[in-house]
Amino acid sequence: MNSLELLPVGRRVAYWRGRRKLSQQVFADRLGKSKSWVDKVERGVRSLDKVSTLQGIAAVLRIDTTVLLGRDARPAAVTERVEGVERIGEALSAYEIALCRPAARRVLLPADRLARQVEHAWIMFEHARYPQVIALVPDLLAGAQRVHADDPGWGRPLLVEAYRVTASLLVKLGEADLGWLAADRAMATATGDPLLVAAATVQLGQALRACGRARAAMSATLAAAYRIAPPDPDEGRAPELSLCGTLLIQAALAAARHGDDHATAELIGEAADMATRVGDGHDHHHTAFGPTAVGLARVAAALDLGNASDAVAWHEKATERNAWRWLPAGHRAAHLLDAARAYLQADDPINAGRVLVDADRTAPAEVRQRPAGREVLAQVARDPHAPATIIQLAAALGVS
Repeated sequence: MNSLELLPVGRRVAYWRGRRKLSQQVFADRLGKSKSWVDKVERGVRSLDKVSTLQGIAAVLRIDTTVLLGRDARPAAVTERVEGVERIGEALSAYEIALCRPAARRVLLPADRLARQVEHAWIMFEHARYPQVIALVPDLLAGAQRVHADDPGWGRPLLVEAYRVTASLLVKLGEADLGWLAADRAMATATGDPLLVAAATVQLGQALRACGRARAAMSATLAAAYRIAPPDPDEGRAPELSLCGTLLIQAALAAARHGDDHATAELIGEAADMATRVGDGHDHHHTAFGPTAVGLARVAAALDLGNASDAVAWHEKATERNAWRWLPAGHRAAHLLDAARAYLQADDPINAGRVLVDADRTAPAEVRQRPAGREVLAQVARDPHAPATIIQLAAALGVS
C-alpha cells in the first residue's frame, strides 16, 4: 500500500485536485457545490459516504472511484436492480394512448377502484412494503393513463398521484433517473393546477437531488413553494401549508447538499413556522409534514453540511417527541439510517449499530433493499464494535 492510500479520503481529494491544477472554487463549480463544501471535505470535517458523490468527484478529477477510496474503504458493492423495477421502466416507456395503440393485455380497473389502489400504493410505500408497491405500479400507471385520457378533469389528479408514488419508490430504490422521469411526467400532467404542481414538485426535488442536481432541485422547489404560499400564514389551510412546508424542506436539503449553511437554516426555519401551524399527526398530500418531520429534516441537512454532532443532537431531540411514533414506519426507518450515519461520523459506532438495528426492526426493506440502507449497513458492519445482529445481517445479504 503506497503512502497516498494511507491518507484519509478528503486528503486524497485535495491531492488529486492539486494534480489537476484546480482551485477549490473551480473544483466546487464543476461539482455544483460551494467552495466551503470542498474545503470541509478536504479537511475531513465532512464525510464522503455516498457513492454518487464519490463518482461525481472522481469524474471531475478524471480518476477511478477506487483511487479515492483506497483499498481499505470501499463502499458496499452496488446491488443488482431490485426485481420488478424493469416492469416499471417498461410501463414508463409505454406510449399506447399517445400513439393510439390498443391497451396491453391487462384488466383495467374502474376509476373509483383505481383511486383506491393508488391510495393503497401510497400506504404500502409509507410502510416500506416496496415489493408490494413494485408489483402494483405498472398496472396503476396504465390504468391511470387510460382514465386520464377518457376523462382529463377527473383523471388528472389520479394520474399525478400515480406518477408521484412511482417517483418516490424509484428514488428510494436508487433508480434516480427513472424517478426523475416519473416526476417529470407528474409535472407535465399537473401543469395548470398550482396545487397539483406543488405536489409533483416534492418528488421532482427528491429526484433531482438524487441525480446530483441540487441547484435545480432548490430552484424548482422554491418556485413551487412560493407559488402556493398563503399571503398570511395564520390564515393558511393545513393541506396547503403542509405542501408549502415540505417544498421548503426539499429546498433546504438541496441547499445543504450544495453546502449553503445560511440558506439551509433560513429555509428550515420557514418550514418550522408552518409546521407549528399544521401540527403533528397529519399526512396531507402524503407529506407527513409537521414539527417532527422538520426535526428529522434538520438531521439530514446537518449530515450533508458535515455537522455530525448537530445531526446527532437533532436526532435525539426529534425522537423524544411523542409524535415520532406517529410517523409511518418507512419514514422512521429512513430517518434511522440518517441517524446511523450521523453516529458513525461522530465516532460513535455503538449507537450507529443500535439505531440501525431499530431501523431493521421498524421497516426491514429500508435496510435490506435500499442501496442507501445497504451502504450504511456495510459501514456499521465493518466496525469492530458492531452488534452481532448487524454483522450477521450484512453477511446474510452479502454486504461487505
